[in-house]
Amino acid sequence: MDAIKDSISALSDMFNARMSEFQRELNKGNSPASTATLSSDFSAFKTFIVTALNTLQRQVEFLGREIDRLEMRRRRKMLLLHGLPEVKSEDTSARVTTVVADHLNLGNFSSNSIKASYRLGRPLDNKPRPIVIKFTDAASRDKVWFAKSKLKGPGFTQSEFLTKTRHRVFLEARQRFGISNCWTRDGCIHIVTPDGVHHKAECIPDLDCISNSSSSQKSPPPVKTAASRADQKVIAPRTKRVVKNK
Repeated sequence: MDAIKDSISALSDMFNARMSEFQRELNKGNSPASTATLSSDFSAFKTFIVTALNTLQRQVEFLGREIDRLEMRRRRKMLLLHGLPEVKSEDTSARVTTVVADHLNLGNFSSNSIKASYRLGRPLDNKPRPIVIKFTDAASRDKVWFAKSKLKGPGFTQSEFLTKTRHRVFLEARQRFGISNCWTRDGCIHIVTPDGVHHKAECIPDLDCISNSSSSQKSPPPVKTAASRADQKVIAPRTKRVVKNK
């Protein structure tokens, strides 16, 4: 953050100083020599400003990714439970404990394993809101998470509590590479591309790099089939001409 503040301050000082200098040159007159010099100086200054802004943008993007990573670490002990109908004045921790006891068969799991829980978002009329579960420790969270396949029958599902940025990356990855080829683990998006290579992504630029690397793979030469060979033009052999004696 301090580096970004220093960059903005230096850029602001440079901008004000050069603008004042340009203004003084304009006030001197409109001779051809001064106009040509001013045009050259302005072109160089424009290049400098564009370069500085690009550098600043990269710093902001880097800072945003670091903040996103910190937020995911904060959510390390959290999961989302989907599909549990809402009940008025419900005790979400008790209801989650019941679901775990009835379907996941996890020993030593009780309401004491849950530090806090609540419904996410505003109430909806036609769809129950997911429940955010914050476990007391990462081990309890992982036991519930890795037993998620047992919830397929009852209609409940689990998901990691991704940040808004990573949730958008996850949805984009599923569109590009297919639902069955994308999943999340420890807040990271895991992807298997058509060439069988396993990738990890945290942001949209990561997806762009994966897409570019996959598209650059050379496809194997087409295999000729019987149908394709039949389409080839067949040239009939010439018959030998026989000359008859008269």
